[in-house]
Amino acid sequence: MSRATVAAAPGTAAPRTAPPGTAAPGAAAPGTAPPGTAAPGAAAPGTAPPGTAGPGTAARATAAPGAAARGTAAPGAAAPGTVPPGTAGPGTAARATAAPRAAAAESGGGSRRDGLERAREVAAGGAELARVRAVAAEVMDPELPVLTLADLGVLRDVALEDGRRVVVTITPTYSGCPAMAVMRADLRAGLRAAGYADVEVRTVLDPPWTTDWISDRGRRALAAHGVAPPGPVPRRPAGPVPLTLVRPRRTVACPRCGSTDTEETSEFGATACKALRRCRSCAEPFEHVKEI
Repeated sequence: MSRATVAAAPGTAAPRTAPPGTAAPGAAAPGTAPPGTAAPGAAAPGTAPPGTAGPGTAARATAAPGAAARGTAAPGAAAPGTVPPGTAGPGTAARATAAPRAAAAESGGGSRRDGLERAREVAAGGAELARVRAVAAEVMDPELPVLTLADLGVLRDVALEDGRRVVVTITPTYSGCPAMAVMRADLRAGLRAAGYADVEVRTVLDPPWTTDWISDRGRRALAAHGVAPPGPVPRRPAGPVPLTLVRPRRTVACPRCGSTDTEETSEFGATACKALRRCRSCAEPFEHVKEI
């Protein structure tokens, strides 16, 4: 065969070749990769070009933070259900605050209970002491039986020691008063009859007794029984006591008629603290408690 018969006719395509600018049957277009292969520099099918994210990549990247919420903890994060070190979990602050409050409430409740108990004890002790004083105050004076020791002013103090021991303090109307022994005996007898077996009676001389200590009720009781009550004690300035050789004049009202026209018939009456007088108006004699 000659070369002329093998060569293509002018303007016709070479056997098994595609016309210029076209792809042969089953061949890829110029500049494209054959089917199933990647073009030079292109990413393989199903993969993303370098530096770009493929389909679903953003979703996976976004789901990462939620992964910890689904039970997967990020590096350095606390396990699910736990709190990071140094921080308080839910309710911890409340529990920490509630504990001191509970302790304070318990302590405060105990303090209130103790206070109530002490108040009851004080009230009970005060009521008992008031009862003891009432018993001692009703003991009568042996020389002036119209007066109680309290109205006479010789009952100075009543105390309750150790819950049952009664201590009574009295002052005599003057030193050597013979009625003191009877006063002590009557106080003990009256308190023992009231249920107080342990009784002590003490005597104090300072400050000395004065007729100014007689109560108003006592003065009314004296006058009602025909005895003139004492007047106010004369006040002396501080310093040496002046000596007077003349008997002081006293103006004493008659307890019967009220007249002040009375005279003294004796400096001493039935007891040393009283004087005998007579009323010139009604001519009745009467006793007068002297001012001391």
